[in-house]
Amino acid sequence: MAKISYYTEEGLNKLKNELNDMKTKGRTEIAKQIAEARDKGDLSENAEYDAAKDAQGMHEMKIAKLEEIMSNARVIDESSIDTSQVAVLSKVKIKNRKNGMEVTYTLVSEEEADLKAGKISVGSPIGKGLLGKKVGETTEIKVPAGMMEFEVLDISRFSE
Repeated sequence: MAKISYYTEEGLNKLKNELNDMKTKGRTEIAKQIAEARDKGDLSENAEYDAAKDAQGMHEMKIAKLEEIMSNARVIDESSIDTSQVAVLSKVKIKNRKNGMEVTYTLVSEEEADLKAGKISVGSPIGKGLLGKKVGETTEIKVPAGMMEFEVLDISRFSE
């Protein structure tokens, strides 16, 4: 069964544009590389030709993966997000109970995750640990550095 992923409209449009670029510009560029390598003579000992064909195979594999993701992608209506508990596209303000540091994250799909922009994947350890929590609840989350305890301070919609 295919895994359904939820996106913001912006995130889904970004994926559509990336797929379109790969199908047009990307394929054209690789075809050019193959043609140039083919013009260099004997294909049986042409490393450039082999590399270009390998690149073509990898490129087509990426396109197929992106098409699969797109076929299972759903846009979330942000106005329907329940802010009583942490869910996909929730903006969550949490406090590290050990050092008192407060951080705000938005929980997004894996493809939209961007830590610098404060967007973490719902599949990440922190994302998984926060799902379903309510304001005031604490949760212990196992991260690569060990166990961390967070308190949920606030939950709002992505666009707020």
